[in-house]
Amino acid sequence: MKSPLILTSVLVASGLTLVGFFSAPLVNLDATALAVGLFLGALLSPIIIKAMSGTGTSTTTSVEIKTLYVGNLPYRANEGAVRELFSGHGTVHSVRLMKDKQTGKRRGFGFVEMSAQDIDNAVSSLNDTEFQQRTLKVREAKERPEPVHNHD
Repeated sequence: MKSPLILTSVLVASGLTLVGFFSAPLVNLDATALAVGLFLGALLSPIIIKAMSGTGTSTTTSVEIKTLYVGNLPYRANEGAVRELFSGHGTVHSVRLMKDKQTGKRRGFGFVEMSAQDIDNAVSSLNDTEFQQRTLKVREAKERPEPVHNHD
């Protein structure tokens, strides 16, 4: 007796994950018909999802995120401690503490990504305040300039 052919299909379309489990013998389809059906489903699912959403745009609101430069950090400070400090002043999305490439030791500065609506509060509350016996320097990070490539 043959074991049932089970195909698992995971389709990711427009941010919606569709997961389906199919057993060809149970629905009286051969493997080719099932594969064609799954292929067509993968092609059509973005169109169906767009039609179901009405406008074709995401219904979730996007949050603008800005980056803060944090200088004069204690070398022993870790991402968790910095996240905890900034979380008291708004929504923290990420913390990156910079390290020396050769030694792997922290360099005493980093970047905190926060919701744009919270950065003014964080800067005014935390700039020139003491954190682990160091006076922090907190300001909005400058945009990194795009590298110039000369193709001479």
